Order: sequence, then C-alpha cells, then structure tokens
Amino acid sequence: MSDIVFENVRLIDPASGRDETGRLAVRQGKIVACEDGSVPEGARVIDGAGAVLCPGLVDMRVALGEPGSEYRESVSSGARAAVAGGITTMAVLPNTSPPIDNPALVHLLRVRGEETGMVSIHPYGALTRGCEGGEMAELGLLQNAGAVAFTDGTRAISDAKQMRNLLSYSRFIDAIVVQHPEEPSLAKGACATAGARAVRMGLPSVPAEAEAIMIARDLRLAAMTGARLHFAHVSTAEGLDLIREAKSREIRVTCDTAPPYFAMTEDDIGDFRTYAKLSPPLRSEADRKAVCAALADGTIDAVASDHAPADADDKRLPFAQARAGGTGLVTLLGVTLGAGLPLIDALRLVTSAPAALLGLKAGTLAVGSDADLCLFDPEASWTVVAGNLPGRAQNTPFDGKDLKGRVLRTFKRGVEVFTADELSGDERAGAAS
Repeated sequence: MSDIVFENVRLIDPASGRDETGRLAVRQGKIVACEDGSVPEGARVIDGAGAVLCPGLVDMRVALGEPGSEYRESVSSGARAAVAGGITTMAVLPNTSPPIDNPALVHLLRVRGEETGMVSIHPYGALTRGCEGGEMAELGLLQNAGAVAFTDGTRAISDAKQMRNLLSYSRFIDAIVVQHPEEPSLAKGACATAGARAVRMGLPSVPAEAEAIMIARDLRLAAMTGARLHFAHVSTAEGLDLIREAKSREIRVTCDTAPPYFAMTEDDIGDFRTYAKLSPPLRSEADRKAVCAALADGTIDAVASDHAPADADDKRLPFAQARAGGTGLVTLLGVTLGAGLPLIDALRLVTSAPAALLGLKAGTLAVGSDADLCLFDPEASWTVVAGNLPGRAQNTPFDGKDLKGRVLRTFKRGVEVFTADELSGDERAGAAS
C-alpha cells in the first residue's frame, strides 16, 4: 500500500469544523500529519484541482437483499453503489430473510462487508424475533456480536407494553432503539398520504397524522424508561414538532430523514409512478418545507439514504401492489447538497453526525483515523438515469433529476475503491457533468 498525498484540495471535516484549502497525507491506510510540505519518497500525489476532500460518507439506514433476496441487492453490488456515492460505512437493516436476529448473522454481514474491500458494514439487530413485533430478540448477544442498534426495520412496534419492555431493556444495555414511526393500523394497506391527490388517484391512503401518533406514544415511553430512542425517516411537520419539543425537555431522542422527504412531494407520484412509492409515502409541500427547516435548526440529527432495493418485477405492478422503497446510495450526497444548507453542515449530516449517533469510528479526517475519503466536485452537475446506476438496484425516485455534486474518487483505508473514470459507458451517461 503506497502513501498518498492529496494536494490542492478543499478539506472539509465536519467533526472538527475544519474547512480550508490544503493538503492531506495517508500512510498505511491511516491519515497522518502533513506539516512540512514534503512528499514522502514513493508516495502517490493526487492533485484535487480544488475539489472537496471529506470523510467517506456514513449511511445509517440501508436495506440490502442479502441474505435471502440477493436478486434485489447483494452485499457486493450494494458496496459498488455505495462507493460510487462516496459512502464507505453502512448500517444495514435486519429485516432480511432470515432476519438478523441471531449473532451469527451479525458476524456474517460484518465479514461480508470487509470482504468487499470497499465498505464497512455495521448491522442493526432485530428488536423482536423475526422482526415480527412479538418476542424480544436476544439484544445483549446481538450487541456483543456487533449490532450497532436495534430495530424491526420498516415494521413499527405496535404493542405499547412490548415497546416499553424493549425500551427498558435497551436502557439496561445502553443501546439505541430505532422505530419506524407510523401507526400500523392506520397505515395498513396504504400507499399514499391521505389528501386530494390520493382521492383523485383512487389510492388507499394513510393520514400524515399516523406518524405523529406513533412518535407521541413512543416519546412518552422513552420519558418513562429513560431509554435512547431514534425515529427513522421522519417526514411530517407535526412529527418534527413533537421531537423538537421532546429534545427541549432533554428526552433522549434523535431522528433522521431521507432525501425524498426534503427534495420531493406527493406530486412526484405523477401518473402512478411506482419509483416514487416509498415508505413512508411522499408528503405535502408544507411537510417538505418543515423537513428542510428541521435540517437547518438541528432537530434532524442525520440524513440517511433509506436505500430500499427492488428489481423490475417489484415495481412493474399497479401502484398499490408495487414494492415500496427507492434506491438511494448513489444519490445521497447530491440530494443532500441541494438541501440549501452550508456545505459543511450538509456534510455533517452524512458523515460525523450519523457516526457519532451510532458510536462508529468513522466520518472524520482526524490524524490517526482510517483514510476513508470522498473526493467530489460540489459544482459538477449530473443527471440521474435509472438503469445506468452502479449496483444492481435501479428503482430510484430521482430518475431524470439533475443533481449537483459529483463523486470523483472514493478511498477505503487509503485504497482507491472508486473513480468516476471507471464507470461503464452507460453509467457515465447518467453521471455526465
């Protein structure tokens, strides 16, 4: 492994607040001090030409198809998509087949990530056996095996007494419980947000209030137990208001959102466009603006891709029957940069913030850290084209959208694992500046 010196780059490290033009050195896969301006003999010099060099992105909510549905997305195909988006660390959901409810599967996924040489995979453990909302999984054993937090993925824990038990035990082992905030009986069978558009299209719908109902209940339970509670992909103004108020009372609550909820609205469903069928469903313009405001004021702690792979057969169905979810690894950076935040604040949401929340040693340019790096041009424009994306899954809700912020190179522990020049012809067409 050769040493690397990055020159003429804009170094942005949200963990330390660093934002300056300079140089950065890598030795044996670690970031080292670079003070005297000399280049070690045999080192590879990379001229960034003014591009941004930041920590590799940390994506705290990724669904993969492995194990059980590798035809949707395997670890290897997901890793390829991740590094094309500048992501070097992923926390993956447990609602696979079989679910990640035993320590052996936690270990397996961690090893599979290392085998790619491109990404680190940190699995969530299932909250309940089989992610079915019933009997508590072996949380302590899963944590000892490396589970970073606990969730049933896209299934909310509907039973309040069981949720209280889960929170109580999680406090005992100092673990985070991640909830899908949607009241299940209201959401059952729904595929759109209740309102005029759902009525016009004849779609079964869920009221936006279903999110706030679940958040309000679980905030009370978190206050009762003192547990650490995290809400995933929060998407409504009312839900965010509840979380904001709870934080003011020092309840141990955090939350994330995903790019579709600050960059799209229910109007993007268009003419029954199944790529835009998500869980939770796309919301109103008022809710979108509320998510943007919550990103700016710090109510939202992180942005996650909410990558949910599907194959063509999953989406080529009537809207109500199509699989919910969209791919998001390749588009995470570009959409987040378009949220209207200062560049360092946008990068914090996808690097140091999710890393700190999950207790991961990632998302920083500190000396001695692994050289997980993303070099990108924040001004380069590219068009998202479903079918031309790296990785197996192509069901992106951002198909046809123009984004700014093109990843040029990605490094994992000092090894270059992606360069834009390596994209296939079709993939380059989708990422053309």
